[in-house]
Amino acid sequence: MRFGRLSALASVLTCLTLGMRSAAAQTPAAMAFADLAHYAAANRALPPAAPGESRVVFIGDSITQSWGDFQPEYFARADRINRGISGQATAQMLLRFRQDVIALRPAAVHILAGTNDLAGNVGPMDLEAIEANLASMVDLAHDHGIAVVAGSILPVSDYPWRPGLNPGPKVLALNDWLKAYVRQRDGIYVDYYTAMTDGALGMRAALAADGVHPTLEGYKVMLPLAEAGIAAALHQAQRRR
Repeated sequence: MRFGRLSALASVLTCLTLGMRSAAAQTPAAMAFADLAHYAAANRALPPAAPGESRVVFIGDSITQSWGDFQPEYFARADRINRGISGQATAQMLLRFRQDVIALRPAAVHILAGTNDLAGNVGPMDLEAIEANLASMVDLAHDHGIAVVAGSILPVSDYPWRPGLNPGPKVLALNDWLKAYVRQRDGIYVDYYTAMTDGALGMRAALAADGVHPTLEGYKVMLPLAEAGIAAALHQAQRRR
């Protein structure tokens, strides 16, 4: 990683350390790192949720962004908002969580993140750092009355763009932690992993041509699981009121 990128990342992490609750996270380095401009216009143009509408924001990486390409009719719904950005890791999503999730006033958020951290897209990340970023997103949503639906990291045995990392065991460890943490915070964990694994730490070939990104068949497996998780989270949130 070049020094310039390390310096920018250090600035971003300083913002996170100072706290996501302040304007400090809106530094130029943080804005560029998190790609805050990506959905800025779409967010401004988004009308308020209609009365009785249970808006759900999906935040994630290319797996979430591409979901809108493979199943556009689902995200054409007024109550399903796609805020995935290809290539992003959890630190980037955390930096834009207020803008792309909380400010949209959803009833629920669907978080699907972590695989790009394991791939080293923003540099080496240990499990504790990934867990901290995921926990912060879950906590921010919880503290703002947004029901949490957290999807498991999808099975992957190798990354085509960074081979040899052996991510499979780390995926299992992160999913175990995420399941426990989300339930502790009154959220819903959606187990995509079990439905999509080939039993050997990877994804079934029919569900992901490159072993990482779902095909249409993969999203057809994911969608009913996502909807069941959303329904459960909204029902649970309603009972708490």
